[in-house]
Amino acid sequence: MTNEPAQSRAAHRGLHRYARLLAGATFILIFAGGLVTSTGSALAVPDWPLSFGKFFPKMQGGVLYEHGHRMIAGTVALMTLGLAVWAWRVERRPFVRNLALIAFGLVITQAVLGGLTVLLLLPLAIAVSHAATAQAFFCLTIAMALFTNPAWQKLPRVKAAQEWPRLPILAAVTTAVIYFQILIGAVMRHMGAGLAIPDFPLAFGRLFPRLESLPEQINYAHRVGAVVVSVLVCWTAVRVLRFYADQPQLCRLALGMLALLALQLTLGALTILSARAVLPTTAHVAIGAALLGTTLALTLRALRMIDGRMAAESAREVSGVRARAGTVGRQVTA
Repeated sequence: MTNEPAQSRAAHRGLHRYARLLAGATFILIFAGGLVTSTGSALAVPDWPLSFGKFFPKMQGGVLYEHGHRMIAGTVALMTLGLAVWAWRVERRPFVRNLALIAFGLVITQAVLGGLTVLLLLPLAIAVSHAATAQAFFCLTIAMALFTNPAWQKLPRVKAAQEWPRLPILAAVTTAVIYFQILIGAVMRHMGAGLAIPDFPLAFGRLFPRLESLPEQINYAHRVGAVVVSVLVCWTAVRVLRFYADQPQLCRLALGMLALLALQLTLGALTILSARAVLPTTAHVAIGAALLGTTLALTLRALRMIDGRMAAESAREVSGVRARAGTVGRQVTA
């Protein structure tokens, strides 16, 4: 009996490490998927689920990127199944167990969408859905890595700053906008519109150019989205560093967001200036996912740690003190 608590703690620590490993493998998968698009290898293997009717074809040319992507995807799918089984064996929290099942369902959906993308010859709607599902799955792995951390339930509760919007809301909005920006980027990428506007930082030499085609409009929308994301990320990070400077769990993520944003903007510029060279284009996709995951982690930790009720009670106490002081002042004056 005395060994059961220790065994349980070891099992939970193991689950957390495994969830972190899965999140890392998913990030590698996103990078590999970016390589497929950047190198134009999406149809290098025309059949699915096998490759040229084989489990392991000759790895040369675009087949290396496309089939390599499939192999990584298969590994991630098996790892996700392992995570679901492990979570249902050791986790007592129903929402964590259910989240693991949802992750497995999502990775299967992702695989099917990837297959349809090949079999239907890259239809835009399915290709973008494939990218959107990949980012959503990555977010789920980030969430699982956070929730399975033994320290998650020991995070301190802190009083919300008297600012609007509250940090959890601001961070959630920032996360949603980053996700939407990634979807616009996926549309642009799969439309082949990455160089529809060939200059940078201006567009056709103007800040507000005439946009005569859909590819140009999508490209410009992605650039405007980058500005919106930059404002929101900086706003969120400054909010953390100003009002929660004594909370390292939040400050590290805020600084990480700023660093990733700077890197992402640089890679976006290099993608255009290099005429979509493979490395900066692929890194731009991967760092976008990293920024999304970091912002999501900040959102979840802020939701867990920041207690709006504490701030409300403090405000009521201050109001009460002021009211009593006013009453005493009137009595003294009388």
